[in-house]
Amino acid sequence: MSDIAELLAIMARLRDPDGGCPWDLQQDFATIAPYTIEEAYEVADAIDRGDMADLRDELGDLLLQVVFHARMAEEAGAFAFGDVVAAICDKMVRRHPHVFAAGTADAVGDSAAVLRNWDAIKRAERDARGEADSSALAGISRGLPEWQRAVKLQQKAAKVGFDWPDPAPVLDKLHEEIDEVRAEFDAVAADPGDAAARDRLEDELGDVLFVCANLARHARVDVGNALRRANAKFERRFRAMEALAAADGGLAGKPLDAQDRYWVQAKAAEKEGGQ
Repeated sequence: MSDIAELLAIMARLRDPDGGCPWDLQQDFATIAPYTIEEAYEVADAIDRGDMADLRDELGDLLLQVVFHARMAEEAGAFAFGDVVAAICDKMVRRHPHVFAAGTADAVGDSAAVLRNWDAIKRAERDARGEADSSALAGISRGLPEWQRAVKLQQKAAKVGFDWPDPAPVLDKLHEEIDEVRAEFDAVAADPGDAAARDRLEDELGDVLFVCANLARHARVDVGNALRRANAKFERRFRAMEALAAADGGLAGKPLDAQDRYWVQAKAAEKEGGQ
């Protein structure tokens, strides 16, 4: 706890109106929230790369975000860091009765049963707070990245049986949605000024992304991890393209077919290297 105390003291000093950091003093919950999200993603990136030293540093950055929010709340008279710790300790004990309640250690069963029990406890907590939403979709945060919210919506719906039995109909649905996107692209091309057509195109593209998230769920693939890998692959290959094209004056200004040949070379070299 002495390490935490030091971190809390550092944050208090940064937020001290008398000689603190001007940037830190200007911040509020809304301005810090994007940094909190960014740090969480950087933690995930370090895990994805298997870099334990970087993970240590990124976890520290994420912890700083918690401390920053707690400090601002304390200044506002709302709560302090200790209250945050007490709240999560209470929640974890409350939601794990199979671990912490006497005589219940063997009563829950496997991890699937634990999750069902967790959901039941969360529903009871919402009821105790007087939240009126009785939908199967209740409790999904609107602050999540939309791809993650899509998966959670699908998971909740699946718990009451509203789900495809396997990936085959999901793939069929994906092809259907892609055909609808093609139709809306044609409509926009025919009349670029048609605002309704552009709105329909956005709607259909959203449907494609939603179905892709559903397909990933059926494949038991994390959408964020899959997209991170795709981003890393694209960046790796594009940088290799740039290196290949450097001797020819670079990529800029070259026609697409010429650039594509560098892409093919970069992809082939990557496969030969086992990536």
